[in-house]
Amino acid sequence: MAKKYFYITILLAFFFTLSGSAQESKQQSKIQESTSIEGLNLYPNPASNGKVYITSKNDSNKDIIIFDVLGKKVLQSTISSKELNISSLSPGVYIIKISEGDTSSATRKLIVR
Repeated sequence: MAKKYFYITILLAFFFTLSGSAQESKQQSKIQESTSIEGLNLYPNPASNGKVYITSKNDSNKDIIIFDVLGKKVLQSTISSKELNISSLSPGVYIIKISEGDTSSATRKLIVR
């Protein structure tokens, strides 16, 4: 139970740090100002089979970046289909940033079991 609270605390600290950095960096400001992806769906979450599926209303190419709870980039990929291979990730909690086009992006929590 204490481990779960630790992960939640680290996750919240990561989001607040990311928010603070966004005001200092032009690139982060652009991310913060962008609109979210319409109809975005990430499943299954929690993931246990080494794959997740990402869909949206537009269904165009998506740039994916996955960060661990410490903010380290652990996976970067561009997908043209719905399927993302995450078999290289260890079990844990991650932040997944999904970008579609130049102006649409979204951030979600991803749990890998």
